[in-house]
Amino acid sequence: MPFAWSDVLSTLFVPTGRVDRRTYLRVGAGLMTLKYASDAALIGWATGQIWTPPQYLSPLLTTRDALLANGPSWVMVALALWTLPFLWIGLVMTLKRAVDAGSSPALCLLFLVPGLNYLLMGYLALRPSADVPARVGWGRGDAPPAAAPWSSALLGTLLGVSFAVALTAISTLLLGEYGVVLFFTTPAIVGATASWWYNREVLRSVGGSIGVALLSVCIAAGALLLFALEGIICLLMAAPIGLVLGALGGAVGRALAVGGRTSTTQMALLCLALPLIAAAEARVPNTLPLREVATTIVIDAPPEAVWPNVVGFSELPEAPSWLHRLGVAYPMRARIEGEGVGAVRHCEFSTGAFVEPITTWDAPNRLSFDVIAQPVPMHEWSPYRHVHPPHLDGYLQSHRGEFRLIRLPDGRTQLEGSTWYTMDLAPTPYWMVWSDAILHGIHRRVLRHVKVLSESGHASVPSAILPLPPTR
Repeated sequence: MPFAWSDVLSTLFVPTGRVDRRTYLRVGAGLMTLKYASDAALIGWATGQIWTPPQYLSPLLTTRDALLANGPSWVMVALALWTLPFLWIGLVMTLKRAVDAGSSPALCLLFLVPGLNYLLMGYLALRPSADVPARVGWGRGDAPPAAAPWSSALLGTLLGVSFAVALTAISTLLLGEYGVVLFFTTPAIVGATASWWYNREVLRSVGGSIGVALLSVCIAAGALLLFALEGIICLLMAAPIGLVLGALGGAVGRALAVGGRTSTTQMALLCLALPLIAAAEARVPNTLPLREVATTIVIDAPPEAVWPNVVGFSELPEAPSWLHRLGVAYPMRARIEGEGVGAVRHCEFSTGAFVEPITTWDAPNRLSFDVIAQPVPMHEWSPYRHVHPPHLDGYLQSHRGEFRLIRLPDGRTQLEGSTWYTMDLAPTPYWMVWSDAILHGIHRRVLRHVKVLSESGHASVPSAILPLPPTR
């Protein structure tokens, strides 16, 4: 019998049908091996660190976060994009295996919860196939729905949105947790709830079910904005995760509707279990990796001329970028009180001032400082005059910074600016992609200003002026 790629792709990507335990085990083991080998090779090549199988299998996200803490941003982007097809295949295969085993399709959503996913896969790999009768009227079109499609879609969306608002409020306001359950499982549950109701009385198309799920996720985002639980900027940043997982949830909800009345109980138990899983996640000890973001520029002036504009700098005339105009904090000026180690530098941003006591004063080579106070990282866009989501307080924390001035052979200076920070949002590598980009933008804004000042002969801090080296 000729090999059919269409059958393979359908098995891996189409969320309808059934998968026996032998196929589930073989495909799962093969894909896990491929994913580990490719991820480990990329991390090893980019960071020089070895990602061992026990680290790969660890349910603690901090294990892999620590490996990526010193890697370049593009590595995290590549890993995130490479993970998406595996995530889709894993959920689709787990969904079809649960159906084949006679278990609730809702179980496949536990695939998104670290630790529980391994237990789930082991359970499904051991369960034999079961006789699952087809629901009368499904796929034949001979049983008209009890409610119009738009009515079912509206009610399903309302259920999904209500759940999203409730779980977000519990997770962020009560538990203070921005974890995997909130960012991964919640959009999937929202999509599943909407799709389940949409298909509850009669099975509708996969495309329509996923469309209802995506609509539900978008309206849920609007509801979070309306209830002042989130702002526009962070919702846009979370959209890639939310839309992909919402679509997956739509497929799960459609399959779950097969159970008729029993599916109502399954959905209720699943929605009640999520806050408990979020509470358990909040109690897991979390060691945050310290990540450095470094940006470099070359200045046509010697280090002695650059140093007075590094210690402090005058008002930046450059207009803020579109991202900063959206509300992300940007630097405006910097001043210093005192001189040498122990002096205190104040870097004033659009949202407030960083307080930076100097820890290394090696003129004109290196200026290092700690960060003992910092403003919020952004002003969120919202329909309200003041909105302050909990993630603005301490979830992105700067710890120290440094300027390094390297004298080049031609008399110019290579100026390097670094910031060390931690991120307490999950999945950390995903959010670090955004924070790295924001910090690079801040660095470039400051370094370009220092370049202009230094090349024009200006000295922002006259007391820090150093004698220029003799010319040859």
